[in-house]
Amino acid sequence: MNRREFIRKTTSALPAAAAMSVMPQFVSNALAAAADKWRVFEVTTKVGVLTPAGVSRVWLPLPLAADTDFQKNLGSTWSAEGGTATVVTDGKYGAEMLYFEASSSDKVPAVQVTSRFATRDRAVDLSKPGSGAKADRVELQRYLAPTELIPTDGIVRDTARAITKNAGAGEIEKARAIYEWIVENTYRDPKTRGCGVGDIKYLLESKNLGGKCADLNALFVGLARASGIPARDIYGVRVAKSGFGYRSLGVGTDIVTRAQHCRAEFYSAAYGWVPVDPADVRKVVLEERADGQLLTLDDQQVRAARARLFGSWEMNWLAFNTAADVALPKSANGKIGFLMYPQAETASGRLDSLDPDNFRYTMTAQELTSFG
Repeated sequence: MNRREFIRKTTSALPAAAAMSVMPQFVSNALAAAADKWRVFEVTTKVGVLTPAGVSRVWLPLPLAADTDFQKNLGSTWSAEGGTATVVTDGKYGAEMLYFEASSSDKVPAVQVTSRFATRDRAVDLSKPGSGAKADRVELQRYLAPTELIPTDGIVRDTARAITKNAGAGEIEKARAIYEWIVENTYRDPKTRGCGVGDIKYLLESKNLGGKCADLNALFVGLARASGIPARDIYGVRVAKSGFGYRSLGVGTDIVTRAQHCRAEFYSAAYGWVPVDPADVRKVVLEERADGQLLTLDDQQVRAARARLFGSWEMNWLAFNTAADVALPKSANGKIGFLMYPQAETASGRLDSLDPDNFRYTMTAQELTSFG
């Protein structure tokens, strides 16, 4: 019995407060987190299919299945109305999701999942020599390969070569050159729906380098891969305020339905996986206004974010997965580019995941414990 199944069965008949008080797995993990000054959060996603037709299917992303040095999975619980729910994976990347299926009925099919996890801020000190890292060769090859939205040939390869030609031979030097180029040459476009599409070939060919995190951080990933550096997007959602004074880099409410955010990282043989987030630098430029005016790259707030976000992440954020070209299990409507939003479909087709009001889903977050 895996820990998600254990937690679900242990707490199914208990109110939330009572469940928290007797949940052995969660309590032991939370105590371990306390010792290392981790923060523990809970995110709840509720979905209702308002206009069911035939079989209704819902897929909800779950936290990273494997624990990392910046996030620990403390388990999930769920309930299903008018159908059944189970945990499934995408197969290739190991992205976990809760799959809900309901036959057509008089009731509105509905599913709810609550996930608990611990996070701590993440930083790689690139000013000191790395101690060396070990990674699975198959994993690294996966994050060098192109995807449908992130090709590594043609204009992507040519752009990467132009950016890195004078950067030096090391992964850090090349990755930094790509990061700085994105910060200098792209912009956050507030008109972009959701987090963007992530079609980097179109982005470069159009010469309109505007978008949001799924566009700009995917561009970093594609240019890095085209330069021979393993890189990947990690898809997730913000869950708390920023502790570094950036209103735009956190959430000020417990409602996080529209707070999805993806980040990026690249692999260095000396340091392992290194976190970056050039898209958030451009978010600071657009949204951290001074006297109603947009900031520039020369403003102190932007310079600080630019320096910080090459090599570190503030973990007021939940990481879901690194999956691309995702084939949703049992879906009749083809692949999706990435899994960051709740997904649903009926016999009438796939629902619009960027329209939570009509799709009817909500996400809420709360911090359960804070240490350090």
